Amino acid sequence: MKILTRLMLQLVILALLIQPVPAQSLPLAQPQEVGLSPGRLQRLDQAMQAYVDLKRLPGAVTLIARKGRIAHLRAYGMMDIEANKIMRTDSIFRIASMSKAITSVAIMMLHEEGRLLLNDPLSKYLPEFQNMQVLVPNDGRDASDTAPYKLVPAKRPITIHHLLTHTSGISYKFAGKKYLADLYRQAGISDGLAQTEGTLAQNVWKIAKQPLRSQPGEEWEYGLSTDVLGRVVEVVSGMNFADFLEQRIFKPLGMNDTCFFLPPEKVARLAAVYRPVSKENGGLEKYGDKPYDIGPLTFSASYPYSGPMSYYSGGAGLVSTATDYWRFLQMTLNGGELNGVRLLSRKSIELMTAGVVSMGNPDDAYKFGLGFSVRQELGRARRLGSVGEYNWGGFFHTAFFVDPKEDLVAILLTQLYPAGDLDDQEKFRTLVYQSIVE
Repeated sequence: MKILTRLMLQLVILALLIQPVPAQSLPLAQPQEVGLSPGRLQRLDQAMQAYVDLKRLPGAVTLIARKGRIAHLRAYGMMDIEANKIMRTDSIFRIASMSKAITSVAIMMLHEEGRLLLNDPLSKYLPEFQNMQVLVPNDGRDASDTAPYKLVPAKRPITIHHLLTHTSGISYKFAGKKYLADLYRQAGISDGLAQTEGTLAQNVWKIAKQPLRSQPGEEWEYGLSTDVLGRVVEVVSGMNFADFLEQRIFKPLGMNDTCFFLPPEKVARLAAVYRPVSKENGGLEKYGDKPYDIGPLTFSASYPYSGPMSYYSGGAGLVSTATDYWRFLQMTLNGGELNGVRLLSRKSIELMTAGVVSMGNPDDAYKFGLGFSVRQELGRARRLGSVGEYNWGGFFHTAFFVDPKEDLVAILLTQLYPAGDLDDQEKFRTLVYQSIVE
């Protein structure tokens, strides 16, 4: 009797967690219809629920699509523990750096229209990026130079391709050299993760006045390159960046819950952000609305609905849902088209998902393409997957991967910082792949 009661309770909880999705708007499938094992997918459900039960994650949403149909969409735990709000499959998440792929698609759309070339110098569109300077370590031979670094002229101009591949030399405050981080902070440059005064044009102008961390085209340096691309979209298209994304990408694809800043009626669906209290004993603490400064990093949980709401960060600023972001990724997997709407040609998607540059580790099995990390080898990565799989993630612990060989899209959304050594994303990947039986 106790076992039956416990089973009934689990079924009730599962019914509450799985929110209904309109069948007319999403192509749904039973797992077995697309070659996934329902029994093996239960391992994924059990693993994600365990992270919630152990208080390592507040809650999460997972989505798996294969052969163009969604076969798994689940919500676990809470979107706001203190407010007793259960996670929903239509909960909204700060996707942070998962914004980069969307901005990269916007640039490639303009490229296909003949309005820019990838090898064009950035200064053709943003003249403030002419005559850039590069930081190099002070070798001590110049006794009059007491700074830890000195400046040398850039060997070549920054190009659009450099920005897409993060080889422009433009950094983040939290990722670059301390001296450069101090300069960024003094200039009031935002990483796009907190309330930001001013417009995209004004903030990108500030970036242009700072030295580069490395010579353009010579090193992979993760940074504000994608924010600069957002400004390029504005200049080339003549449209506000947010309007361009809404009119040219979000509306055509049916991404109705993806935007930079939420309207008041949608704020209640935004998942809260948490931080771990104890690695050993679990426990989570919710971030408040104020901005937080951790070393060179400044971020807040409230920027999608409070503050100036005038800075459209193409590298970190968007919020979205699992199904919205699936529409975007499915478009890329389909070769640039979804439901009769074509944003890009197949050839552009092929270029975007081809590895170009090592991400700091020459032995890595992945290289960065035009907005994605792309798998180059099967065995070296020591994880399940396929050559050609492309992926990325976001600051608040969101992640996705797309596997063209398996015709597969997988998304994991939660809101946690810092994640530390939490292995949920890697386990998610394993449990997705092990569910493939056809």
